[in-house]
Amino acid sequence: ALLLAILAIVIYPALPPGSIGPWKLIDPRATWVTVILISSIGFTNYVLLKIYGARGTEISGFLGGLVNSNFTVIELTSRIKYNDRLVDYAYRSILLATTAMLARNAMLLLILAPNVLLNSWLAFVLMFFTSAVLVLISHRSGRVIVENEPIQLTLGLPFSLWTALKYGFVFLVIHIFGTLSQNIFGETGFYTVSIIGGLVSSASSVAASANLASHGSISAALASKASILASFASIAFSFSFVLQTRNGSLIRKLVASMFFVAVAGLTGIIFSERFLPILIGLYESRME
Repeated sequence: ALLLAILAIVIYPALPPGSIGPWKLIDPRATWVTVILISSIGFTNYVLLKIYGARGTEISGFLGGLVNSNFTVIELTSRIKYNDRLVDYAYRSILLATTAMLARNAMLLLILAPNVLLNSWLAFVLMFFTSAVLVLISHRSGRVIVENEPIQLTLGLPFSLWTALKYGFVFLVIHIFGTLSQNIFGETGFYTVSIIGGLVSSASSVAASANLASHGSISAALASKASILASFASIAFSFSFVLQTRNGSLIRKLVASMFFVAVAGLTGIIFSERFLPILIGLYESRME
């Protein structure tokens, strides 16, 4: 707790605000927020595990997904190193983090730019419900085991400062690359930045797209695609941390689940672009 307080209260205010450097590519405070977030999620997850046992991972997964699903997955997968019995809980927790991330991104669009959500609502709804249904299926199938076989937990430290610093550096590198891409490649660069933004914080990427669309800087269709790409990138990046666990059972379950979630999102995109305008046209012609 003291270490977390030092990270947030002592070091953060001491860092220079805004972007620095010759090309204004480095934002020390934004980078340090990444370190604080990863540490905070790890600390919260540790406390929930202490209070609620293995079920605490599911609570932490959903709440962490509302903040940052990628950092939440980093923390959840690290717990498997201490106890393989957490695999089923980690699976549901990662799906819950994904579900929360999708709900949060859609809510951001609704608040900041409703016209953007009109172009992407079906994709978000289908992905959200697919992920939620998979969580319910897993929960029901594992209920008997949970009730009849309590799990004894062996916990490590509340959070790893080295892990937080490592991914803070990754955030910095991605931020620099994304800024350069947007400045050099224009609209194509904007898609690149949206994907790169999704790797670190899809919420920030979605909020940026919505803000630009609300001010007329980009079209609603462009902002819609960029928001969905950021969400896809977030899911893919989260899965990369799952691969690092080398846990065959968890990897197989999440490969299948993420595949269904991705198919649901692609179905929503295709239907919205190709068939929804036709249905709207037919409806309007009948009304006339």
